[in-house]
Amino acid sequence: MTSTRLWDRAATLPVPAGRPRRAELAGLPPTEQPSLEHLFTFMRDAELRFQTMRMRIEERAFTARGEQVVTMDVAVRHPGLARVTTSEPARGTAGNFEVWISDGAVVRTYSGPHHLGTQRPVRSRVRGLDDKDFPGVARVYQPLTALPVETLPETFVHPAGYCQNVLATGRVWISGSDTVAGREAIVVECAHPRAIEMPADRPDFHIQVAVDRADGVILRIVETIAGDVTREAVATTYQPDAPLPPTMFDFEFPAGTTMLY
Repeated sequence: MTSTRLWDRAATLPVPAGRPRRAELAGLPPTEQPSLEHLFTFMRDAELRFQTMRMRIEERAFTARGEQVVTMDVAVRHPGLARVTTSEPARGTAGNFEVWISDGAVVRTYSGPHHLGTQRPVRSRVRGLDDKDFPGVARVYQPLTALPVETLPETFVHPAGYCQNVLATGRVWISGSDTVAGREAIVVECAHPRAIEMPADRPDFHIQVAVDRADGVILRIVETIAGDVTREAVATTYQPDAPLPPTMFDFEFPAGTTMLY
């Protein structure tokens, strides 16, 4: 179960022209733990196993200023529709939220505390990334429905890049099973990953990840340094194929919003 061999298949799944994308693996072995390579490949295609989804992520960060709690409510409808609402419970409820919402063509953001908004076209994908002559580690996963980059919702729902660029760079192994948000999860441990920010580039940095056994999304990430928890992010709710109201992805900027662009 332990491996130091790099997994580099984040962008391996082909995107067929004019046909729906399908997950490469329908499921995991029901009675035994998968290999790491098998699990990472299963995780890569997580978003392809539902048409709609709701998730709430609660992140706790432990710093010199104490504990900070942030919640993120995520809604997805394939293809292209996504909404992420972020808030900090300690700040109360009045205007305490930030919204990121996309219809696949335009991204809108709004910051309640600052009354600032943005509206811009979705960034074009960098050309040439699908060149088959590129090594696997130089290619990136192409999401069916995009989420804000370098965020926990992106990592939880689109874990391919996290598997390839973080977990696979350390000493990684499957340590057992757990239950998160009422769902069975596979627990993955990673010691001293190399592809991380400098403050955590220490030999005693450790990541534990809980992966939903049915769909492959990440349900929990716990980061520790020298055995002390520095960050814990948990999906307190995960509902694949959840019913979504027709207005879920509607948004109007409030009066008085200052538009940055």
